Parts: sequence; structure tokens; C-alpha cells
Amino acid sequence: METTKARFKRSETKDEVLERQKKFLFPGVLTYYDEPLPIKRGLGHHVWDFEDRKYLDFFGGILTVSLGHCNPHVNEGLHRQNDTLQHASTLYPTAPNVDLAARLAEIAPGDLSQTFFTNSGTEADETAVMLARMATGNYEVIALRHSYSGRSTLATTMTAHSPWRGLPDMTVGVRHALAPYCYRCPLRLKPETCGTACAHDLEELIRTTTTGRPAAFMAEPILGVGGFIVPPKDYFKITSEIIRKYEGLLIIDEVQTGWGRTGEHMWGIEHWGVTPDIMTMAKGAANGIPMGITMSTPEIAKKWKGLTISTFGGNPVSCEATMRVIDVIEEQSLLDNCSRMGKVLHDRLTRMQDRFPCIGEVRGMGLMQAIECVTDRSSREPDPGIVKQLFEATREIGLLIGKGGLYGNVLRISPAMTMTEPEIHQGADMLEKAFEKVAVK
Repeated sequence: METTKARFKRSETKDEVLERQKKFLFPGVLTYYDEPLPIKRGLGHHVWDFEDRKYLDFFGGILTVSLGHCNPHVNEGLHRQNDTLQHASTLYPTAPNVDLAARLAEIAPGDLSQTFFTNSGTEADETAVMLARMATGNYEVIALRHSYSGRSTLATTMTAHSPWRGLPDMTVGVRHALAPYCYRCPLRLKPETCGTACAHDLEELIRTTTTGRPAAFMAEPILGVGGFIVPPKDYFKITSEIIRKYEGLLIIDEVQTGWGRTGEHMWGIEHWGVTPDIMTMAKGAANGIPMGITMSTPEIAKKWKGLTISTFGGNPVSCEATMRVIDVIEEQSLLDNCSRMGKVLHDRLTRMQDRFPCIGEVRGMGLMQAIECVTDRSSREPDPGIVKQLFEATREIGLLIGKGGLYGNVLRISPAMTMTEPEIHQGADMLEKAFEKVAVK
């Protein structure tokens, strides 16, 4: 007798989600909190769990939900494009693909005007490194300590952050320069001299650990996973001059800092007055829809050797979403909003630092702010334990935040760029209550 196969039942409760998460997903997938928090829906600057508890999202999906959850202008474009053309691959040009490339050429710094689309920051960074090696004919690439480049074999080798390196180096030709982590200067210098010294060490690194012919130096304007480490104002001027002196290219990774996140400028590197040879973007590009972007000058782009495609790169739906994100950024003056709200947020966090000795440093730009937690300010000993307590406390209060840093002791705060001042104060109030609950005053 034939039997009818039971129809698959979708998860409808928190327990069902957690059970399937544990049973069917790789156990290496990182989740926050003692018990993972399943999210059911989101709208604007809030998300709701399966028990209909509401949370203010102060992390923005790792700086990805740049305009808030389910933004209506972006969603309108998604729905229209879904009903028109969902997929073609790079073998066939589409209007959303070429229109986005043209628009990016208008807003990118310098002569960056040719684009290769992929699906993620990992792929964008891989593409950038491949292109730099082809364009220069050289192989060695320099990245920064405390950096994060993604989760592929090359990207994890370039990542100088041991918790994210599950394997030893699996590729050759990658070197790591000193990061301008002035709060914890690797050279034991004062903050006012640390950044410059770390920048000049790039030349020593090239001369002593490479062939003297590097293909590229790749850096994030602000080290994201590293804990929102902000280089001093002269850092990129010095390092860009050094890498070009040795005929290498400057790759700037805007995966986390791009799209106005740092305020005032569309791209983080513009704060330092430096123009990259190659630039990568992802995360906030499409408000949560997969998108990776690698841009270069025409002179560099034409040096790509061999055939290449991206099956899903430049997907019409993703491209339309990115076009809509740019619309909102421009029409709602979000570069200015990030600057203003960033100052409000930074001021609130600095006032918390005055209250709580466990806050060693407050740093960041725009709506990309961090709190480094320590056992005490004199020793600057990292305190990941209090971060763990703060996470449980903020979850209970109804606030989502992120964390990072080599020691797991940095709170990362990156609300949507559309956040209003009352919401910034609301989130800051909730965070302060969490500190009051767990910190020693």
C-alpha cells in the first residue's frame, strides 16, 4: 500500500528553531548568548522573537541592515524586480547590473569606475587580491593584525585574529603588519605616537619579510571585527605612500565602513584623504540582501587574466536593492544623519565611561561605535567576562548589540543609519541600565 509522505512542517516556536539549529546546522556556527535568540520578524529598528518580545536593534545585523529591517523603499524595488527578472548570471547583461555599476562609478572615490559583483565581502576581498596579483605580476599581500577578511581559505589566512582561524595558514604569500591599535599599542608607545610608528613599520615589514615586491596592502579603514579600531589621521597617508613606493596596490576594505556608516562621507577611507587602487564593499550595500562588490580603475581592471564569471554575482534583485539603498542614503541625507547621531551616541557612551571604571575606551566614527571593557583602567586588562554579562543583561532589557576584539572584550554598537535621536537615547539608556546591573561602579 502506498503511503502519503507527511508534509514538512516549518518551525513555529522558539524550541523548534533551537532544536533544528542544534541538530542540522554545523556546530561551529557562532551564536550569541547562553541560549541562542531565535528572531522571527523585523520592522524598522526593531526585531521580535518567537514569543513576541520586542528588541531595539543596536547592531544592525553586523552593520548590514543599514536602513532598518524591511525598509519599504527597498522592498518595493525587490518585489518589482522579483516579478520582472530574478536571475541571469554574469553571462547576460541586465539593466539593474549595468545601472548599478554606472551609479557606483559616480559615487566611488578617485578613478574607481569598473566593478565585479559577487555575493559577499569574502568573495569581494578574494577578487581584490586576485586582481592585485594579476595587475602587478607580484604575489605577496600584506594585511593588518586584528583584521578580518572573511571565511574562505584565503580570507581566513589574511585574517589576523586567532579565534577566527580554524586552520593554520593554507595559502602562501600573506604577511601581517602592525595594526594602529593605539589603546593597546603593539610597540608600547603612547597613543599620540603609536599610529605613526605602526604605519612606518610597514616598510620594515616589506623589506624584511617579503621579496620587496608586494602585490598589495589591504586594510579596513576601521578594523571591524577587531573591535572598531580607528587609525590616527596620518596613518593611511603614510602607508599608501609606502606600498606605492614598492609598486604595490592599495586595497581598501569598505565591507563594514562603507555606505555612509562612518558619517560625512560615503566611504570610510575618505576621512583619511586617501584614494585606493581597489575597493571592496558588501554588508550595508543591499540592506541585508546578498551583495559583494569589487571596484578598481579601468587600467587595473583590464589586467584580469583568464575567464571569469559569477553565477549569482550581479543578481538583478540584489542590484536593484543596492540601487534603492543609494536612493535612501541620498534622499534622506543619511551621511549627515550618521554624523549627527554618531556624535549623540558617542557622547552618551563617553558619559557612561565616566560612571563605570570597566569602560577602558570609547571609540568609533559615525554610527560605528565601540566600548572596550577592562578589569581596571590602569592595567587595561581585557575583561570578556563582563561583556558576557552585559550581553545577557541587554537581552533581558530588549537591546541587541554586537561584540568583537581579539579578546572578546569590545562591545560593538552600529544601529541602522536611519536611527533618530530619541531612539539613540533609548538604546543608550538601555545599555546604561545593563551596565548598572553588572558593573562595579
